[in-house]
Amino acid sequence: MFKDVAFGQYYPTRSPVHRLDARVKLLLTLAYVVGMFFIKSYFGFILMAALLVFTVIVARLPILSVLRSVRGVMLIVLITAILNLFLVKDGEVLVHWRFITITSNGVHLTIKMVLRLVLLISGASLLSLTTTPVEIADGLESLMSPLKLIKVPVRDIAMIMSIALRFIPTLFEETNKLIAAQKARGAAFDSGSLFARIRAMVSVLIPLIVNSFRRADELAFAMDARCYNATDKRTKYKRMTLRFADLIAALLVLGTIVVVLLDRYYFASVGIYMDKLIFGGLV
Repeated sequence: MFKDVAFGQYYPTRSPVHRLDARVKLLLTLAYVVGMFFIKSYFGFILMAALLVFTVIVARLPILSVLRSVRGVMLIVLITAILNLFLVKDGEVLVHWRFITITSNGVHLTIKMVLRLVLLISGASLLSLTTTPVEIADGLESLMSPLKLIKVPVRDIAMIMSIALRFIPTLFEETNKLIAAQKARGAAFDSGSLFARIRAMVSVLIPLIVNSFRRADELAFAMDARCYNATDKRTKYKRMTLRFADLIAALLVLGTIVVVLLDRYYFASVGIYMDKLIFGGLV
């Protein structure tokens, strides 16, 4: 059931994207996510999709590893798309049957919403696929270091996030084992009514929560036995340094976002023209 969840998993390979500074990847991922909400035309979506595909190719990632991150939320995407398709009444009426009305604006809003969600989730998953949890924690700690001036426990926060990211794949793997064990005992997760499926999931959730607390206790004892203290001044095995490749990556991502912003606020007519050129009579 949770085999294809890609979030939190690291795909090891020697690629230029993997070697980028973790701080740069964190900031560029944030810029990418924010930039997605400023897209207005299909031209902007094509630009961001091209950037995403280019990054996947340079990172030498299997495209299926990126698409797995979308499968986990596909049900939410479909429900939201259906609601937008049937509830938006503005624009030219394309289909009208009894109480069902589908308009041109509803179709375009649905397509753009689906594209936005798919690109958002796929782009965010690249961070975990190309960056280890330790690198993410170190990058967050470095970016939040100014907060130390106001006594914010930056090291503790970074360590908590690192442990959380590290245990996401472990919890999914344990969930799959529990589901397989319950199926062997006759539990039905894919058939029956909705309430029957919910009752079947209870037999998985309870032992999963118990095992999670047990793992947390074991990790706490192990860290305590090794005299670990995140608040003390600690040295790092690898020091993060900015390189020329980080500058190139930043210019590429920020340049794409600038074009998206220009398309939205200054050259909207160009985006509309490109949409008509690409999609013909659909726009």
